[in-house]
Amino acid sequence: MVKSREELEKHITLKEEERKWFDDPSSLPLLISDNLMSLINPEDPEDPVRRQFVPDCRECEHSWTLDPLEEVSHSVTGRLIHRYEHRAALLTTDRCFSYCRHCFRRRFTGTDSGAISKEEIDQAAGYLSLHKEIYEVLLTGGDLFTLSDDRLDYLFSALKNANKNLVLRLCTRAIVSYPQRFDDSLMKLIEKYSHDGPFMLMTQINHPRELTEECIAAVRKFLSIGIPAFNQSVLLKGVNDSADTLEELCIRLLYNRIKPYYLFQCDLVQGTDHLRVDVAKGLEIERELRKRLSGLAMPQYTIDLPQGGGKVILTHQYLDGVCDGFYIFTTPDGEQRFYPQEGRKEN
Repeated sequence: MVKSREELEKHITLKEEERKWFDDPSSLPLLISDNLMSLINPEDPEDPVRRQFVPDCRECEHSWTLDPLEEVSHSVTGRLIHRYEHRAALLTTDRCFSYCRHCFRRRFTGTDSGAISKEEIDQAAGYLSLHKEIYEVLLTGGDLFTLSDDRLDYLFSALKNANKNLVLRLCTRAIVSYPQRFDDSLMKLIEKYSHDGPFMLMTQINHPRELTEECIAAVRKFLSIGIPAFNQSVLLKGVNDSADTLEELCIRLLYNRIKPYYLFQCDLVQGTDHLRVDVAKGLEIERELRKRLSGLAMPQYTIDLPQGGGKVILTHQYLDGVCDGFYIFTTPDGEQRFYPQEGRKEN
């Protein structure tokens, strides 16, 4: 694990903006796993994995907020966030195996809040037992798989007992940053609870290079016990902001039975301006991907609106208008087509 400037400089030569970060570090600490360090090309100062994990002094700029999604105001217990009617997010820990520099939860991640306690688990379970309208819970943080097997056992048991109809999303980057975490002991524990209600594996893989053999092998362990895998990428400047890169990523994900689910617009969180792609460019990429990818391979380009506005899908508008009883569409290839309104007869 790389946790200091000295350790980092053994692997790469720091750029000026990276070096300056150590003079006034942001709230999010430096931590890069050995797995991720091995993916960084030390000869490329603009390496896409490097940009995601090596700090930059521009993170210290105090524009925007540390809580763009207003999670604090929607917190119903110390760790449970209830922002949408039918689903909630549980902050299982502030720890990760590596800290992404685009992290949208910088107010919490890496702040020494620590692992969720048994008391906090019981509080969340108590709330869920009283709110049966919630049928999905995102187990997030931080990365829940930094928790010990014993704490995960207690967590899964408490949530399953609170509501037997819950779908639990296992949100993790450990698949990429520390795939060896998914050993036989952990997988047996997960399988034990998978029979009581569905788990969904939610990965974050942003660049094709992250889809290593070790990563794929870890995902296959979930697939082998009936847990489907979905990927949530973040659109990042200098990392994956091209149709070519995302096309390769999505096709490889699908081949390895990981559904490309979301392509997130980078949130308006403090310290991430230099990584954020303009929405107009994101829509251009989304439009191009529609031409190249099947429906199974195509992720939903999605923005989580500021001030707790919630998620909305961003897509190019193919419906141009209505004329003489027909809807007018433009195809992905730029041609025009007409679809009749109800009651319109063919001439």
